[in-house]
Amino acid sequence: MNWKSFILGVGVGLAGGYAARELLAQKTTVSPEKALANAKHAFKKSGPISGSWIHMQTEPYQKNQLKYDVYRGGISRFTGDDMEQYEFIADAKTGAILDAFRLA
Repeated sequence: MNWKSFILGVGVGLAGGYAARELLAQKTTVSPEKALANAKHAFKKSGPISGSWIHMQTEPYQKNQLKYDVYRGGISRFTGDDMEQYEFIADAKTGAILDAFRLA
């Protein structure tokens, strides 16, 4: 085997792997299940949860002149005899809760 060909093959392989990793890192999103788990963890800090849901498709969202792709979801829980329902908006890239509000 020619050493020059071997070294060239290794170099091309490393460059291709690095380029592929960079492309995948830019396009990745958090799964809807992970975003829902983050929301449930945050809401459980103030009491038990009786139900939850999340839309599986992302949608565009704008907050303070910033644009995001987000998942919308909801949490319900009982406080005494009353049921409270909340809607939350989670960033699809990080899973972080961007907004949450109580439904009337």
